Amino acid sequence: MFELARPRLEGSVAVRGDRRLSFAEFGTPRGAAVFWLHGTPGGRRQIPVEARIFAEQHDVRIIGVDRPGIGTSTPHLYENVLDWTGDLAVLADNLGIDTFRVIGLSGGGPYALAAGAALPDRVHGVGVLGGVAPTHGPDAIHGGLVALAPYVAPIVQATRIPLSYALAAAIRLVKPLAGLGLDSYAVVQPAGDKALLGRPEFKAMFLDDLLNGARFQVGAPLADIVLFNKDWGFTAADVRVPVRWWHGNADHIIPHAHGVHMVERLPDAVFATIDGESHLGGLGAATEVLQTLMELGPRKPVRKAAGARKG
Repeated sequence: MFELARPRLEGSVAVRGDRRLSFAEFGTPRGAAVFWLHGTPGGRRQIPVEARIFAEQHDVRIIGVDRPGIGTSTPHLYENVLDWTGDLAVLADNLGIDTFRVIGLSGGGPYALAAGAALPDRVHGVGVLGGVAPTHGPDAIHGGLVALAPYVAPIVQATRIPLSYALAAAIRLVKPLAGLGLDSYAVVQPAGDKALLGRPEFKAMFLDDLLNGARFQVGAPLADIVLFNKDWGFTAADVRVPVRWWHGNADHIIPHAHGVHMVERLPDAVFATIDGESHLGGLGAATEVLQTLMELGPRKPVRKAAGARKG
């Protein structure tokens, strides 16, 4: 069994409304800061081993953040996706961070883009890995699993809190079978995700994140479903900072076309297709993602381009 190192530091910080956000740190304590925003579902430890190693070797400070309702972050439903950035600013202030970069996987993508829209003076760059696209407003596109949100969001909103604790109790009950459950999930996934989940270090990371984050509650993915089915509170045109977007062209959850659609609307964005990879392909490109983002900072806008990376 792969031995996964614990985060260098974990804790929680008081944010707005007498609430708290929990976080985990990897890398070097005074390095350039990167906030890593987990997928739906996920938690603060959903950070690939390659990213953790890169942070140690390149003086980078990666902070994984539990959204409200996962880990020990206080349950809360934001007014919209943009509203979350008020908490991010407070979290950064309390951690002594002035400027930073943001990476969002899947359901973390909208929150990463929101940071670029709301905090352009602080965010040097945004990385999106197979990110969710809007279902409402001028940037809306339909298809993929997100298309189910309008049907389930009203039910989720009405039962969100009790369902959160019920899911956590169920995960605790089946904890001894978690490894087998992840293996069973991998069997029915496309080749790219199946290969990734078959790697011991990725399996260990996912299990550690799932079991740690779901110890008390599983409300964050439920809140995501509700918020993704609303106007986000900003548009792609509002994200003026550089964005770099990676998307597998075999993504079975969020179609590759959704990433292309969003990058066409972002003012300063570069799209990279990960050939042959499915939804988790961006995690397999973690070193490339960090190398690319660490080159971003206050600079002139770059010409929009498309690229492909062999996966």
